[in-house]
Amino acid sequence: MDPMQQTAIVVPCYNEARRLAPDEFVACAIAQPALSFLFVDDGSTDATIEVLSQMTKRAPQQLSALRLHSNVGKAEAVRRGVLQAFESGAELIGFWDADLATPLYNIEEFAHVLQQPSLQLAMGARVRLLGRAIHRDPFRHYAGRSFATLAALALQLPVYDTQCGAKLFRANTTFREIFCEPFELGWSFDVELLARLVRSARRAGIDPASQLVEIPLKEWTDTPGSKLRARHLPRIAWDVGKLFSIVRQR
Repeated sequence: MDPMQQTAIVVPCYNEARRLAPDEFVACAIAQPALSFLFVDDGSTDATIEVLSQMTKRAPQQLSALRLHSNVGKAEAVRRGVLQAFESGAELIGFWDADLATPLYNIEEFAHVLQQPSLQLAMGARVRLLGRAIHRDPFRHYAGRSFATLAALALQLPVYDTQCGAKLFRANTTFREIFCEPFELGWSFDVELLARLVRSARRAGIDPASQLVEIPLKEWTDTPGSKLRARHLPRIAWDVGKLFSIVRQR
């Protein structure tokens, strides 16, 4: 990673004690001096905070934890973590799923892509192609594809994968403003983030598609313990309707 690109990654954690991989986070941090991780414990009821406490002691300059005493949901946990990351002086800020379905080596690739001055946001895309190892649960895959198609229509943006939990963006005024207000959507707050960025770009007379880049991942694996289940479909459908409402209002 470019040593001038100080990068802070927010990792939301809710009952992740069994899925966290401390050795991988520590090794990545040690290998990349410009990289830091902020773990946000979202009111976990298991041993997550204990695992985080032990892990952060191994690289205290680059690993830290923010404890929320009540469960506020992934969207708000990420938002609070990002706001704290802004205070660190990072040039790039991102968020990453705690289960490392997206391997950590992708952070460096995303950072290099963002060296292009016009780009504001790099996001992972789980595209099944020959030569790539993308392993997704069928239900999550088809639910995600359906949602992403509707999200692309609402945003009027040719985005393929809105919900991949690996995103990296510039720590600038635009994104500080985007994260100042709580998100209205829960599971699909990633799309609301994009909607806010699209609105900002269009107000400035900029084609939002020129500021975003999706990076097809070489590998991505569903890990046991995913919190998305069939019973969440009504909430996802509600988010879709709310998304169209948000975009129309703005």
